[in-house]
Amino acid sequence: MKFFIDTANIEQIKEAQELGILDGVTTNPSLMAKEGIKGHENIKKHYKKICEIVDGDVSAEVIATDFEGMIKEGEELASLDEQIVVKIPVTRNGIKAIKYLSEKGISTNCTLVFSVGQAILAAKAGASYISPFIGRLDDNSTNGIELIEKIVEIFDYYEYDTEVLAASIRHTMHIVQCAEVGADVVTCPLNAIIGLLKHPLTDIGLENFLKDHKKLNK
Repeated sequence: MKFFIDTANIEQIKEAQELGILDGVTTNPSLMAKEGIKGHENIKKHYKKICEIVDGDVSAEVIATDFEGMIKEGEELASLDEQIVVKIPVTRNGIKAIKYLSEKGISTNCTLVFSVGQAILAAKAGASYISPFIGRLDDNSTNGIELIEKIVEIFDYYEYDTEVLAASIRHTMHIVQCAEVGADVVTCPLNAIIGLLKHPLTDIGLENFLKDHKKLNK
C-alpha cells in the first residue's frame, strides 16, 4: 500500500519524505489557504516546490466546476510537472473532464467519492485514482471502510486500472483498516503516519534495553 501525505505544509512533506516511506502528496485549495498560499501564480509555484521534494504523484485540484474550466485548469496544472495528478470532483462535468484528460494522457484523481456508483463511473472514465472520503462517511454514521472494501472488490473483479486512494483519514486505525481491505493508497496527515510507530511495549522494551546496557557498561 502506498502512503501519500495530505497537506500543503512543506516542512511536513519534507519530514515524511525523510522518513523514507512517502509515495506522494495530495492537497487542495483549503490546505493551500491554511498555509497562507494565495494567488494563482503562488499556488502554481507551491505545487512545483512540492514536486521538487517528493518522487511520486502530487494531486493538484481544479477550482472550476464547468467542463471547459476544468479542462483549462487541468491542462495548466498538468503542464507544471509530470508528477502532477489533476484532482477533479465526481460531478457530471467532472466525469466528462476526467474522460477528456485521461484520453490526453493526463493523470487524474476523482475526489469527493462517497458511493460505489460514483467510483465505478470514475473508473469507467479512466481516472488514475478515486478518492473515497472515509472519515467524512464515518462522521455521518456510515462505515467508510466498508465502502473501500466494496470498491476494491469490484475494481478487482472488473480489472479496472484505477487505484483506490483512501482519503479523509482520521487516525492510525483507519490506515491499518484500509490496508486490511486492500486499498492501493492512503493519504493522511503526518501525525497519523507517525502514530503507526507508537506502541507502549516498544517504549518499555527500549527503556529496559537502555537500562541493561547502562548496567553492563558501568
